[in-house]
Amino acid sequence: MALRLFRLVVPPGAAAWKAVSPVATAQIHTSAVRNLRYGWWAYALGERATSRFKENSKIISIDGNLASGKGALAQKLADKLGMLYMPEPDMHYVDKMTQEKVPLDKAFNGNCSLEKFYLEPKASDGNSYRLQCWMYLMRLLQYTDAVEHLLSTGQGVILERSPFSDIVFLEAMFKEGFIRKQCVDHYNEVKSVSICEFLPPHVVIYVDVPAEEVQKNLKASGKSYLQNVPLSYLKSIETAYKKNFLPKISEEAEVLAYDAAQAQDIERIVEDIEYLKFEKGPWLEQDDVTYHHMRMLVEDKQRVANMTCIPRYLPEVTVGAHEFDAAYYAFKSLPGKKYAEGYNEDVGDKGIWLK
Repeated sequence: MALRLFRLVVPPGAAAWKAVSPVATAQIHTSAVRNLRYGWWAYALGERATSRFKENSKIISIDGNLASGKGALAQKLADKLGMLYMPEPDMHYVDKMTQEKVPLDKAFNGNCSLEKFYLEPKASDGNSYRLQCWMYLMRLLQYTDAVEHLLSTGQGVILERSPFSDIVFLEAMFKEGFIRKQCVDHYNEVKSVSICEFLPPHVVIYVDVPAEEVQKNLKASGKSYLQNVPLSYLKSIETAYKKNFLPKISEEAEVLAYDAAQAQDIERIVEDIEYLKFEKGPWLEQDDVTYHHMRMLVEDKQRVANMTCIPRYLPEVTVGAHEFDAAYYAFKSLPGKKYAEGYNEDVGDKGIWLK
């Protein structure tokens, strides 16, 4: 399946990963060779997440339709509250995590295309569902980075959407006939065995912009593939938010909703957040032991990615053995990918046997 190609991009093992944002490592001892990441010994020697927590040690998700002003609100709110802002992940989020100098081809990034989705949402090659699967994985990986940053530094994080709200796109795609019922079943199975390992955001802020206004904003963006996004699709996203996601997430997280004008008043939103009592949700049940296990999980990105790989045959995302091998060797033929990082002569590495 398409998600299996994730293994081609990121080798297994924590050493293969570099966090997108600065994350403090556990300082067990000083070493000229490496900085050890957090692990069992760090916990045994007294490393505790709660010792860093402050009033704004929270995860906040800014949600809303396309082009609803989420990014601007998230950035301003992060500056105001002294939190880390993580922009919405794109299809090349893994490339950023592995610090690729040039984004890799789509063959190594879900084998899907965002532009094609908007121009040909009912493409017979299954692009729409591959895109949905890949973007769920990207949101899940970013969420692990957010949780890792929170537990490692105590600094809160503000995101644009989260893997919890990703389902609004699936529901809209199915309602518009872009994907099949079998795809919905597959997605729900994948999500059921992966999202259960994570705690929801402390706060979800919904920016309520009418679908008609969203369509105008998309046309004004200047991007050719966004000029003809169906209004019905945008309305389906809006409906999925209001009728399904927001009522459900409100059972575990605090929910605030604002229209486009109200979302401009940062002072009011900050004040509303300060008034929240945070008296519900699974975060209340956590302690240093559960935070330790959570931190071990979110550092192991390969383990997280594996959660989304379920052995089910689905034409849209299934990759045959020969196709997989071809993709594997194509990846290994890329500059700097034949051996482990630091041992590829073709990109100037000076490994022990190359000196």
